[in-house]
Amino acid sequence: MPYSIMLDAGHGGRDPGAVYEGRQEKDDNLNLVLAIGEILQNNGVDVEYTRTTDVYETPYEKAMEANNAGVDLFVSIHRNSFPTDNTVSGVESLVYDLSGLKYEMAQNINEQLETVGFVNLGVKARPNLVVLRRTRMPAILVEVGFINSDADNELVDSNFNDIAQAIATGILDTLQENGLIENGGSQGGQGGPDPVYYQVQVGAFRNRMYAERLRNELLEQDFPAFVDDSGQFLRVLVGDYDNLEDAVNMEQRLKMEGYQTVVVNR
Repeated sequence: MPYSIMLDAGHGGRDPGAVYEGRQEKDDNLNLVLAIGEILQNNGVDVEYTRTTDVYETPYEKAMEANNAGVDLFVSIHRNSFPTDNTVSGVESLVYDLSGLKYEMAQNINEQLETVGFVNLGVKARPNLVVLRRTRMPAILVEVGFINSDADNELVDSNFNDIAQAIATGILDTLQENGLIENGGSQGGQGGPDPVYYQVQVGAFRNRMYAERLRNELLEQDFPAFVDDSGQFLRVLVGDYDNLEDAVNMEQRLKMEGYQTVVVNR
């Protein structure tokens, strides 16, 4: 089985996060998450997302999504803020405590971002944060520069691809160093990574009756739904797309119909 990561774009929807001169944190977070996810997927890692569009979920709901999906790692992307503008700049990462894989990975991510030009403010323990406390897997929250720092915003805008690559490299290097993936991102086997296909998860159940009921409801509305029983939960999935844009479009349609969704890949 490929190593699995849930990427979380902090804030969203009615919660813009930090705002500076019209710039909203939620937008930067989502753009970075989608870019990081694409790099990880191209390296054979199974990536899921708490959101791929501008929607709001509570931190608790995001933690529960990760737990229910059974992923191996949770990484949340944010932009930082300070009470006075253009006073502090730099990148820092937050973990539940300063130990284990999460701490090592957070250090590696910070060091990679330092090579892009950020000041490295270090890794800090934040056991009170819900997405770090309630997740059952190693979890990291990365603050990618201060949104009310002109210097950090210039770095984000002019080095966007390098920043996404730096975060992905910090993740991949740590997993390889700990023997969790091989070069190329796989957990064993030969050759390059398999093609990535995207689906929209609409529900996950232990009871087959509930899963089949939701599948039938979706089929009646002409959504190409099916039940995947290959894992711990019976997952109700829609579609099978070879590019993320098509999956996101389907997710938006489902959200407009009132369904709680998450884009996943296989």
